[in-house]
Amino acid sequence: MNDVIVAILRSGTPLIYVTMAGVVAQRAGIWNLGLEGLMIIGACATIVGIVLTGSFALAMLIAIVLCVLASVLLWFVIEKLRANPIIAGLGLTGLGLGGTSLAVQAIFGSQAAVTAPFGVPRLGPAFGPFGVLSVFVLAMPLVVFAMWVLLRRTRFGLRLAASGEHPFAARSVGANPSRMRLLALIIGGVLCAIGGAELAAGSLQIYAQNMTAGRGFMAFAAVIFGAAHPIGSAFAALFFSVVAAVGIRAQLLFGDAVPHDLLLALPYMATVFGVWLSGKLRGGHKAATGFAELRDY
Repeated sequence: MNDVIVAILRSGTPLIYVTMAGVVAQRAGIWNLGLEGLMIIGACATIVGIVLTGSFALAMLIAIVLCVLASVLLWFVIEKLRANPIIAGLGLTGLGLGGTSLAVQAIFGSQAAVTAPFGVPRLGPAFGPFGVLSVFVLAMPLVVFAMWVLLRRTRFGLRLAASGEHPFAARSVGANPSRMRLLALIIGGVLCAIGGAELAAGSLQIYAQNMTAGRGFMAFAAVIFGAAHPIGSAFAALFFSVVAAVGIRAQLLFGDAVPHDLLLALPYMATVFGVWLSGKLRGGHKAATGFAELRDY
């Protein structure tokens, strides 16, 4: 049983961090489809940073800086160039996937997987069977709670929501919607860097091309499934992780009795089901919020 819980936490923690990035962006009125790109940038920068510098702290700093810069680029394209946020987000995902492959090729002369000598610090023997988990796993519930407090119980959260839903009303109380969106995307960039670092260096200590495997889009789906509420979206992301863990356990139990590809597809099938169920529960015409930036001009 402990092995299953460890597997769920390992797969769910990076997804939840990236989901929180999607939640804060959505509160600002932006459906951030660049989460996949930001996550792969964080994963690649962490592993490459550890290999080149020999320091996890420096590698983490590099990952955060690169993810924040990519988020600022997304904000610039949306706010200053007036680009469609959906297309801009997909463009950022393409930039992340292609840019990381190019960077690895340029640095190491090959696109093979990069292995780091160490990864994120572990919890240690004091936590028993859970000691193999990273410190980011321990911090994850605290981050989710902090996001709930920030977005739902502070003046900043209220101004952020106003900037996303009613930008003209936000201006009337002294909030700058463009600046609030920038802050939201910067916060999201930091969270995506942590999520990517946990994915690549939390247990495997390896970076491979396209290793995110659609997790950024799963996080985006969790935002929709959880109605952009920090706690609800975190549970949605955890649900997708549980399905993934069940698929892995099913492979061990049933072997060739169940098609391997079907088991691998379970988390993605659960993602599609979650988005469909979310639309049914809230009504399709009410679910598509978060496009306030298109009404701001």
